[in-house]
Amino acid sequence: MRRYRYRCTICRTTSPVVLHPDDLDAEGDAHRQAVHGGHFPDDELAGEIDRLGRWYAALSPLAVLHARIADGLSDLRDEKTLGHYWWASAGAALLIGGSAALIALVVSAAL
Repeated sequence: MRRYRYRCTICRTTSPVVLHPDDLDAEGDAHRQAVHGGHFPDDELAGEIDRLGRWYAALSPLAVLHARIADGLSDLRDEKTLGHYWWASAGAALLIGGSAALIALVVSAAL
């Protein structure tokens, strides 16, 4: 399940988590109309977040991979909450580490 948030850096406010991009657009439009008279604030942010509330665009590629896997595993148990379960985070780390070890083994065997 994808999660989204709108952030106005001028007002320093962040919207609640929404689950659909159309709801994200509605959050941004409502804020701009109510507070800024329809104008777009400089450096506003709107985008996808992980279950821990971190913006995917601000994470490194390895952290994004870990967050996506852990989010997917956590969603198996409960889609509506935020935060990773410890087993989902550990499972994501083991999956990434195991894949890296398998790739290293295949490359070393090929050479």
